[in-house]
Amino acid sequence: MDEKILIVDDDIETLRLVGVMLQRSGYQIIAANSGAQAVSMAKTETPDLILLDIMMPEMDGYQVARQLRGDPDTLNIPILMFTAKTQVEDKITGYESGADDYLTKPAHPAELTAHIKALLARMVKTRPPAAQVAERGYVAAVMSAKGGVGVSTIALNLAITLAQRMKSNTIAAEFRPGNGVWGLELGYPNPTGLHNLLQMKGTELTRDLVEGELITNSSGIRLLLSSFQPRDAEEGTAVAQMEAILNHLSMLASMTVVDLGNSPLTSSEKILNLCSEAIIILDPTPVAVAHTKALIDELATRGYGKQKILTVCLSNRIRSDVQLTWSQVQETLCQPVADIFTPVPELAHQAVLRYTPMVLFQTEGLHVQQYRKLAELVAQHAHKA
Repeated sequence: MDEKILIVDDDIETLRLVGVMLQRSGYQIIAANSGAQAVSMAKTETPDLILLDIMMPEMDGYQVARQLRGDPDTLNIPILMFTAKTQVEDKITGYESGADDYLTKPAHPAELTAHIKALLARMVKTRPPAAQVAERGYVAAVMSAKGGVGVSTIALNLAITLAQRMKSNTIAAEFRPGNGVWGLELGYPNPTGLHNLLQMKGTELTRDLVEGELITNSSGIRLLLSSFQPRDAEEGTAVAQMEAILNHLSMLASMTVVDLGNSPLTSSEKILNLCSEAIIILDPTPVAVAHTKALIDELATRGYGKQKILTVCLSNRIRSDVQLTWSQVQETLCQPVADIFTPVPELAHQAVLRYTPMVLFQTEGLHVQQYRKLAELVAQHAHKA
């Protein structure tokens, strides 16, 4: 018998006594005396079972269980709650938090061992084959160094075109607290999905909670919409929550497109760490190109352009006589330009009036070809990842 058991309890004496007893029964024992330490050790030690107390300071057992169940690395580790809380309500909360079994203290050593053996045996029988365990999907972030270049429009229409191209489960997420536009453009009068999730602590967020805030659009993709209320802009500092949300989104779809707008790297750095590709949008003006060059140089220090994909696209929204040429932009950025989006203001206006994304409002035309070109490129990147 060589199963590894992680014992979690803030009482050192309990850790010692239970640990010695289980070691005598042939188990390998590791211990944590706090919720945060338990979560960390569960990820690094990958125990076969977690024996979890509930009453702990800062992060109780319920919170630990929810966080473990929300992380793909610890999702399938069996949890036996071992606690002095004996009320029916406590047990119900334990099971709802993700516990597989519940045993109250004090318990005879033989009873504890029997519960552990039964739970380990049951989990071996029910654990899905490795090929069936959810895999992280491909995540592409769409962003710019400055505003006003159509990042939100491009991100939404790209997500829809990718879903059509790849015939895959696709999510489009607005990570723009207080500055969302998709809800207004698609006819959702009170878009609060991201806002609702940002009210929670990162440790409280689970995959089910995140999935519950997704809206299935008639286009076939699912949306996480951001509020457009200015007061919600302060939520942009909730980086830990957004990091947790994106982590869950990546497990809910094979393709996730994230609208980062022109978020500063200080608030989007951890989000970008979870992305496989950054798509930079700019207009071909000297100032925008200078801003974008600085952004690309900074992203390079985070692995983009090397281990991670960096894609540059132009958005032409001004007169041609006051903008740089395609080749001039490429030369300045030292990056190839993958695609160029030409302005279609009348089409965009008519699409918004009918709460329909442009690529679905008018399914043929130059704008559709441009989105298909970018979608084909991103699909190739995802296939190789």
